[in-house]
Amino acid sequence: MKPTKHDDVHKLSLAGLLISLGIVFGDIGTSPLYVFKAVFHQGTIDRDLIIGSLSCVFWTLTLQTTVKYVWITLNADNKGEGGILSLYSLVRKKAKWLIIPAIIGASALLADGMITPAITISSAIEGIAIHNPTVPTVPIVVVIISLLFLIQRFGTSIVGRVFGPLMLIWFTTIATLGAMYVHHSPEVLYALNPYYAIKTIVNHPQALILIGAIFLCTTGAEALYSDMGHCGKKNIRISWIFVKIALVLNYLGQGAWLLEHQGSVLGDRNPFYAIMPDGFIVYGIAIATMAAVIASQAMISGSYTLISEAVRLNIWPKVAIRYPSDQKGQLYVPSINLILYLGCMLVIAVFKDSSKMDAAYGLAINLTFLTTTILMCFFLARVHVHKIWIALFGTFYFVIEFGFLFGNLSKIHHGGWLTLLLAAVLFTAMFSWYGARKIKNRFVKFNDIRNYYPIISELTEDKSVPLYASHLVYLTSANKKNEIESKIIYSIINKKPKRADVYWLVHVDVMDNPHTRDYVVDQLIPNKLIRVDFKLGFREEQRISLLFRKVVEDMVQKGEIDITSNYETLKKHKIAGDFNFVVLEKIISKTHDLKWHEKIILEIYKLLKRFSLSEEKGFGLDSSFVTLERVPLNIPTTTDVKLTRLTK
Repeated sequence: MKPTKHDDVHKLSLAGLLISLGIVFGDIGTSPLYVFKAVFHQGTIDRDLIIGSLSCVFWTLTLQTTVKYVWITLNADNKGEGGILSLYSLVRKKAKWLIIPAIIGASALLADGMITPAITISSAIEGIAIHNPTVPTVPIVVVIISLLFLIQRFGTSIVGRVFGPLMLIWFTTIATLGAMYVHHSPEVLYALNPYYAIKTIVNHPQALILIGAIFLCTTGAEALYSDMGHCGKKNIRISWIFVKIALVLNYLGQGAWLLEHQGSVLGDRNPFYAIMPDGFIVYGIAIATMAAVIASQAMISGSYTLISEAVRLNIWPKVAIRYPSDQKGQLYVPSINLILYLGCMLVIAVFKDSSKMDAAYGLAINLTFLTTTILMCFFLARVHVHKIWIALFGTFYFVIEFGFLFGNLSKIHHGGWLTLLLAAVLFTAMFSWYGARKIKNRFVKFNDIRNYYPIISELTEDKSVPLYASHLVYLTSANKKNEIESKIIYSIINKKPKRADVYWLVHVDVMDNPHTRDYVVDQLIPNKLIRVDFKLGFREEQRISLLFRKVVEDMVQKGEIDITSNYETLKKHKIAGDFNFVVLEKIISKTHDLKWHEKIILEIYKLLKRFSLSEEKGFGLDSSFVTLERVPLNIPTTTDVKLTRLTK
């Protein structure tokens, strides 16, 4: 899995370079398995198309991966972390609508997480057909993917430690195989001239389909940014030099083989395996399968991290997040594991072999590239880059990425529809969860808590009211310390008055920084009403019960609060009083005043709510000390109700 000891891995070191190879480059590193198979799957092998497509691959890797991601996007460093949601957290205050590209990018990445294991492992296993065409490869692929998802619950830290050396073997192998074959047709080196890429795109009769296939060579570029927090930008930049050389050499070797077979039809042959010596093919299949599994594992792990960020940014339902080992940063999200697995099985069931899967692959990550470009333009403005450079960056990459998008859209009827369907379902879930929260927040009313100081002070001393708890804790969404939701006041005073020795208000503020863990304490009414504001990074686990206990312990140690029970017997023996959390579940009791699309959002939200964690579990509260109260946000009024009273 992915280590996150930032001080160690962010420094340029041999260990950091190996970690980068194992985590960052798995997806893009396995692209030689299927790119040229997708380009030449139909039609005759033609010299101009070989040189032109090779040139397109080289310059796509250069402009899209090297320049955009390695040189520019890695500078959008959010305290050492990267990724679409980390980037969004840096610029979200610039414009509210930026949540849309952020959600599109996140949902497209998750859809890509369903397709990557299917196409990479299928492409590797299909090499078996070279030796024995009668062996059914689909069942083997299903078994490998099933085992891969099954072991996630147990943690993969042991396997993770060997990812780097294994990927080093992979890149060394593909570089060597490619270099060994280039001398068969040295003219493939003409492809380094961008003239041939431009000529092919302009003149090729099926340029859009070709562009869609070429795009597959850079599908893992987003991982370079997403996994920055696990490896550090210096390690990624240096290791990319080696990775790019290995990829280019292998592509050139495949191109040399294709030049030797001009005029023929590729059919079921795969140029990647064709350049291997006969005696090496069995080992080549084994190494390719290993690399495909590692690429898939990295994609799965990245999806877990993405979801954990989305939960804390309130764009995904609160779901169970487990930590299967002591290794920091290792996550396991059971619900996402199941969703990704079912998605992979769906892709395999629909397409069966990798040559058909490439139609669905690429479109999802293309959407992520576009949304990253949008957010990067705002980031460049945030760091005061001149507007001219921002305009040039945006224009240049929008032209390239919209060109790729049109190429990928041309494959919709061949399978791209499945990508759009998966991404659309995920986008709908994310946007509905986010939108429902915004709708509900419109109905939340806040009062000035200072107006209630006298009654709260008196209530703590009023022996006629039964003691509800020694310490009563409410979770509040009020950002200002002098504000309080009217529903909390209603719960304390009106809805069966709740007397406590001390009332606590706990507020959680999700910060733009990934790993912040700070808190502020305000004694609103000394020793009677205390507010605690947690400032947690968007990658921090919100274990409020544990964090709150630590705050109380620190306050007791500093003599700021006495939590000894006021019951005479317990006080005599200096036993601490009980703590009770009250969680208010806010529900909308009437919807006829809402717009039609808001009603749809709330209906989807209600459906998602059934599968999400309860409020107390979502905040990491001990359920044995939690009272759940359901409160209406918009109480129906009797203004428009007409009744006629009949006389007897």
